[in-house]
Amino acid sequence: MKLQMISLVLMSIGIYARMMKHAEAAMACLAVDPAILLLIVGVLMFFITFCGCVGSLRENICLLQTFCIFLTIIFLLQLAAGVLGFVFSDKARNKVSEIINNAIVHYRDDIDLQNLIDFGQKEFSCCGGVTYTDWSQNMYFNCTTDNRSRERCSVPFSCCLLSKDEAVINTMCGQGMQELPFLQAGAFIHTNGCIDKLVNWIHSNLFMLGGIALGLAIPQLVGILLSQILINQIKDQIELQNYNLQHRTDPWQ
Repeated sequence: MKLQMISLVLMSIGIYARMMKHAEAAMACLAVDPAILLLIVGVLMFFITFCGCVGSLRENICLLQTFCIFLTIIFLLQLAAGVLGFVFSDKARNKVSEIINNAIVHYRDDIDLQNLIDFGQKEFSCCGGVTYTDWSQNMYFNCTTDNRSRERCSVPFSCCLLSKDEAVINTMCGQGMQELPFLQAGAFIHTNGCIDKLVNWIHSNLFMLGGIALGLAIPQLVGILLSQILINQIKDQIELQNYNLQHRTDPWQ
């Protein structure tokens, strides 16, 4: 029941966030839309937990098999993603770069995406994908002469080197930073890209990530095992009932 409540909360947040956006902006960055991700995860969680809960209560073999199959598929997909990500690390890095660059392009189109990028840049102390000049890919931040935006050649405030003593954040601190050389810009903003920072963070937290992966895998394996045990028990009960019906003696004969 707790998992079902969590899944309903995720679905509600995803639907609310989706409805609060402009349709054009949301469709433009569908591949990295946090609202869509929350909605998909919520629906999937609710369906799987519903099958497991109702199947075990009603002793329904069909629902229990559905629950077991979906858990197995999710487990295998997680395992395959981990193995492929390790074996084809260069391709995985290129895919991450593509996602980040797409997010930069649609930075101003989606408020959820904007908050997510700002959080990532502040958390990892980085700016852009590979370097801070990647923000030229955004129509508001690019340095072309025909760009009349007030943010021309700038970077988001989340790229700035903020002081802990600073009570009010200057959201225009990234003004004109793309026009500065790398070393000179480094005095005001984070010049290194987020991809390298993310890779370094993963390498330095491999044990923690492994623990999280194991923590996700064990409940899935336990669920698969217990559902199979329950399915076998139900089948044995059905076979026993059929056997008793076939060999039942009539006391009036």
